[in-house]
Amino acid sequence: MPTAQLNGIRLYYEVHGQGQPLVLLHGFAGTAESWKPQVAGFSLRYRLILYDARGHWRSKSPKSADAYSIDIAVEDLRALLDHVGAGPTIVGGLSMGGVIALAFYAKYPERVRALILCDTGPGFRNPERREEWRRQREEVARLLEREGMKAFARSPHAELDYYTAPDIMLQHDPQGLAHVNRKVLVVPDASLIDLLPRVAVPTLVLVGAEDRDFRAPADYMAGKIPGAELAVLDKAGHGANVDQPEAFNRAVLDFLDQRR
Repeated sequence: MPTAQLNGIRLYYEVHGQGQPLVLLHGFAGTAESWKPQVAGFSLRYRLILYDARGHWRSKSPKSADAYSIDIAVEDLRALLDHVGAGPTIVGGLSMGGVIALAFYAKYPERVRALILCDTGPGFRNPERREEWRRQREEVARLLEREGMKAFARSPHAELDYYTAPDIMLQHDPQGLAHVNRKVLVVPDASLIDLLPRVAVPTLVLVGAEDRDFRAPADYMAGKIPGAELAVLDKAGHGANVDQPEAFNRAVLDFLDQRR
């Protein structure tokens, strides 16, 4: 089990293949295993880097809420790329991972060769909508703290996280996921929305046609990021890479191969 002490925690990671580095960041309550349908195809052409984010499964879940934030998640990614010796990297992420990918580009644009934003969004400009999202995440955090992973796995809140196998889902630390809900999933302002017109690397925005919550954000990002490509996968929901792995892999590899 490859782990490294990075940015103050133990981080689980995997590296597959050789070539240009490509890191993929999983969604909330996901793990590196969420990208299993991509490993064989992507690692033939790229050096694929996967990891369990802070607060998730095989990585450390600090007990203090102060050990979690979007900025800290960005620094975890930076530390991992430094650790494996990755230069300019293709950075992709699904849902929560897409938010971290955008935030990483905001801080380290020179380290990003291209962006792949899957079933994700940049947050909310409307303060009322942002507060509504914050209340939803707080509700999930309290469920995790009061009743644990079994209750979360049985709840409607877990429906979007089906890219995680049930046996793995129950191995998450509920307190870690509660902190992630409060501190990482809530974008506190419109800074990532304001970033979109300034993104200056090739960008693929990918979304499942049945992902009702993220179709509109995907359209918005693709319209705001200069030159961005939009791929909508039929018969796919929030976990587009799991629902339609062949179509997902083809869309990503075609996008990247055109820019090699």
